[in-house]
Amino acid sequence: MDVVLASGSPRRSELLRLLIPEFHCVPAHIDEKARVSEAPLPYVQRMAIEKAESYSACQAVVVGADTIVEQDEIVFGKPCDREAAFAMLRCLSGRSHWVHTAIAMVQGDRRLEQCVSTKVFFAPLPDALIAAYLDTDEPWDKAGSYAIQGYAGSFVEKINGSYSSVVGLPLLETREMLKTLGVKLHC
Repeated sequence: MDVVLASGSPRRSELLRLLIPEFHCVPAHIDEKARVSEAPLPYVQRMAIEKAESYSACQAVVVGADTIVEQDEIVFGKPCDREAAFAMLRCLSGRSHWVHTAIAMVQGDRRLEQCVSTKVFFAPLPDALIAAYLDTDEPWDKAGSYAIQGYAGSFVEKINGSYSSVVGLPLLETREMLKTLGVKLHC
Protein backbone atom coordinates (compact mmCIF):
# COMPACT_ATOMS: atom_id res chain seq x y z
CA MET A 1 0.00 0.00 0.00
CA ASP A 2 1.37 3.41 -0.98
CA VAL A 3 1.97 5.97 1.74
CA VAL A 4 2.50 9.69 1.13
CA LEU A 5 4.01 11.92 3.80
CA ALA A 6 2.61 15.38 3.09
CA SER A 7 5.68 17.09 4.50
CA GLY A 8 9.13 18.26 3.50
CA SER A 9 10.45 17.87 7.05
CA PRO A 10 13.57 15.69 7.15
CA ARG A 11 12.84 14.93 10.81
CA ARG A 12 9.35 13.59 10.08
CA SER A 13 10.74 11.56 7.22
CA GLU A 14 13.43 10.00 9.45
CA LEU A 15 10.87 9.13 12.11
CA LEU A 16 8.38 7.64 9.65
CA ARG A 17 11.19 5.56 8.11
CA LEU A 18 11.55 3.86 11.51
CA LEU A 19 8.03 2.47 11.06
CA ILE A 20 7.66 1.73 7.34
CA PRO A 21 10.22 0.94 4.66
CA GLU A 22 8.86 3.00 1.77
CA PHE A 23 6.83 6.14 1.32
CA HIS A 24 6.80 9.25 -0.82
CA CYS A 25 7.48 12.73 0.56
CA VAL A 26 5.36 15.39 -1.09
CA PRO A 27 5.26 18.69 0.80
CA ALA A 28 1.76 20.10 1.18
CA HIS A 29 1.34 23.65 -0.02
CA ILE A 30 -1.31 25.09 2.26
CA ASP A 31 -1.85 28.42 3.98
CA GLU A 32 -0.37 27.85 7.45
CA LYS A 33 -1.61 31.08 9.03
CA ALA A 34 -3.77 30.78 12.12
CA ARG A 35 -7.29 32.10 11.84
CA VAL A 36 -8.36 35.06 13.94
CA SER A 37 -8.89 33.92 17.55
CA GLU A 38 -7.96 30.30 16.69
CA ALA A 39 -6.68 28.53 19.80
CA PRO A 40 -3.43 26.51 19.61
CA LEU A 41 -4.90 22.98 19.62
CA PRO A 42 -7.59 23.55 16.97
CA TYR A 43 -4.97 25.34 14.86
CA VAL A 44 -2.39 22.51 14.90
CA GLN A 45 -5.13 19.92 14.31
CA ARG A 46 -6.46 21.87 11.33
CA MET A 47 -2.97 22.12 9.84
CA ALA A 48 -2.42 18.34 10.04
CA ILE A 49 -5.84 17.64 8.49
CA GLU A 50 -5.35 20.15 5.68
CA LYS A 51 -1.94 18.65 4.87
CA ALA A 52 -3.36 15.13 4.78
CA GLU A 53 -6.35 16.20 2.71
CA SER A 54 -4.16 18.05 0.21
CA TYR A 55 -3.47 14.70 -1.53
CA SER A 56 -6.58 12.77 -0.51
CA ALA A 57 -7.70 12.26 -4.12
CA CYS A 58 -5.13 9.48 -4.51
CA GLN A 59 -5.66 5.95 -3.15
CA ALA A 60 -2.58 6.13 -0.93
CA VAL A 61 -2.58 6.63 2.81
CA VAL A 62 -1.70 10.31 3.17
CA VAL A 63 -0.03 11.36 6.41
CA GLY A 64 -0.20 14.99 7.49
CA ALA A 65 1.40 16.33 10.65
CA ASP A 66 2.12 19.67 12.23
CA THR A 67 3.99 20.70 15.37
CA ILE A 68 3.66 23.89 17.37
CA VAL A 69 5.20 25.22 20.57
CA GLU A 70 2.74 26.92 22.90
CA GLN A 71 3.25 28.86 26.08
CA ASP A 72 0.42 30.69 27.84
CA GLU A 73 -1.88 30.23 24.80
CA ILE A 74 0.72 31.90 22.53
CA VAL A 75 1.95 29.87 19.57
CA PHE A 76 5.66 30.03 18.81
CA GLY A 77 6.06 29.13 15.15
CA LYS A 78 9.19 29.03 13.04
CA PRO A 79 11.27 32.17 13.55
CA CYS A 80 11.31 34.72 10.75
CA ASP A 81 14.66 36.20 11.82
CA ARG A 82 17.31 36.21 14.53
CA GLU A 83 15.48 38.74 16.67
CA ALA A 84 12.28 36.65 16.69
CA ALA A 85 14.23 33.47 17.50
CA PHE A 86 16.03 35.21 20.37
CA ALA A 87 12.74 36.50 21.79
CA MET A 88 11.15 33.03 21.62
CA LEU A 89 14.05 31.33 23.37
CA ARG A 90 14.16 34.02 26.03
CA CYS A 91 10.44 33.44 26.72
CA LEU A 92 11.00 29.66 26.99
CA SER A 93 14.07 30.09 29.25
CA GLY A 94 13.57 28.77 32.76
CA ARG A 95 9.93 27.88 32.13
CA SER A 96 7.78 25.08 30.84
CA HIS A 97 5.91 25.05 27.56
CA TRP A 98 3.80 22.65 25.52
CA VAL A 99 4.71 21.04 22.23
CA HIS A 100 1.62 19.86 20.35
CA THR A 101 1.96 17.58 17.35
CA ALA A 102 -1.19 16.73 15.45
CA ILE A 103 -1.27 13.87 13.00
CA ALA A 104 -3.95 13.09 10.44
CA MET A 105 -4.20 10.23 7.96
CA VAL A 106 -6.53 10.10 5.01
CA GLN A 107 -7.20 7.15 2.72
CA GLY A 108 -10.11 7.71 0.38
CA ASP A 109 -13.04 8.53 2.64
CA ARG A 110 -11.34 7.20 5.79
CA ARG A 111 -9.82 9.77 8.13
CA LEU A 112 -7.95 9.32 11.40
CA GLU A 113 -6.61 12.14 13.53
CA GLN A 114 -4.93 12.61 16.86
CA CYS A 115 -3.01 15.26 18.78
CA VAL A 116 -0.17 14.50 21.19
CA SER A 117 0.85 17.12 23.75
CA THR A 118 4.15 17.05 25.62
CA LYS A 119 5.24 19.40 28.37
CA VAL A 120 8.86 20.53 28.04
CA PHE A 121 10.80 22.20 30.84
CA PHE A 122 13.72 24.45 29.87
CA ALA A 123 16.57 25.38 32.20
CA PRO A 124 17.37 29.08 32.48
CA LEU A 125 19.23 30.16 29.33
CA PRO A 126 21.73 33.02 29.61
CA ASP A 127 21.57 35.52 26.75
CA ALA A 128 25.08 34.51 25.66
CA LEU A 129 23.97 30.88 25.32
CA ILE A 130 20.92 31.88 23.29
CA ALA A 131 23.12 34.01 21.00
CA ALA A 132 25.60 31.16 20.54
CA TYR A 133 22.75 28.75 19.73
CA LEU A 134 21.43 31.16 17.12
CA ASP A 135 24.83 30.96 15.41
CA THR A 136 24.11 27.28 14.65
CA ASP A 137 21.85 26.12 11.83
CA GLU A 138 19.40 24.40 14.20
CA PRO A 139 16.74 26.98 15.09
CA TRP A 140 15.74 28.34 11.71
CA ASP A 141 13.04 25.98 10.48
CA LYS A 142 11.82 24.76 13.86
CA ALA A 143 8.74 25.64 15.86
CA GLY A 144 9.82 27.55 18.96
CA SER A 145 13.27 28.11 17.45
CA TYR A 146 14.79 24.91 18.78
CA ALA A 147 15.50 21.28 17.90
CA ILE A 148 15.29 18.96 20.91
CA GLN A 149 17.18 16.27 18.98
CA GLY A 150 20.14 18.61 18.52
CA TYR A 151 22.16 20.93 20.71
CA ALA A 152 19.01 22.40 22.25
CA GLY A 153 18.41 19.06 23.92
CA SER A 154 20.93 20.32 26.45
CA PHE A 155 18.47 23.11 27.38
CA VAL A 156 15.82 20.61 28.49
CA GLU A 157 15.54 19.75 32.19
CA LYS A 158 12.77 17.21 31.58
CA ILE A 159 9.80 16.34 29.44
CA ASN A 160 6.43 14.89 30.34
CA GLY A 161 5.20 13.05 27.27
CA SER A 162 6.46 11.88 23.91
CA TYR A 163 10.00 12.74 22.82
CA SER A 164 9.32 11.75 19.18
CA SER A 165 6.30 14.04 19.16
CA VAL A 166 8.52 16.98 20.16
CA VAL A 167 10.84 16.06 17.27
CA GLY A 168 7.84 16.14 14.91
CA LEU A 169 6.01 12.79 14.68
CA PRO A 170 4.60 10.80 17.61
CA LEU A 171 5.79 7.27 16.84
CA LEU A 172 3.41 5.31 19.06
CA GLU A 173 0.30 7.02 17.73
CA THR A 174 1.57 7.01 14.14
CA ARG A 175 2.26 3.26 14.31
CA GLU A 176 -1.23 2.55 15.64
CA MET A 177 -2.90 4.71 13.00
CA LEU A 178 -0.92 3.11 10.16
CA LYS A 179 -1.80 -0.34 11.53
CA THR A 180 -5.50 0.60 11.63
CA LEU A 181 -5.31 1.56 7.95
CA GLY A 182 -3.59 -1.71 7.03
CA VAL A 183 -0.15 -0.36 6.23
CA LYS A 184 2.62 -2.98 6.54
CA LEU A 185 5.00 -1.97 9.32
CA HIS A 186 8.62 -2.99 9.93
CA CYS A 187 7.44 -4.88 13.03
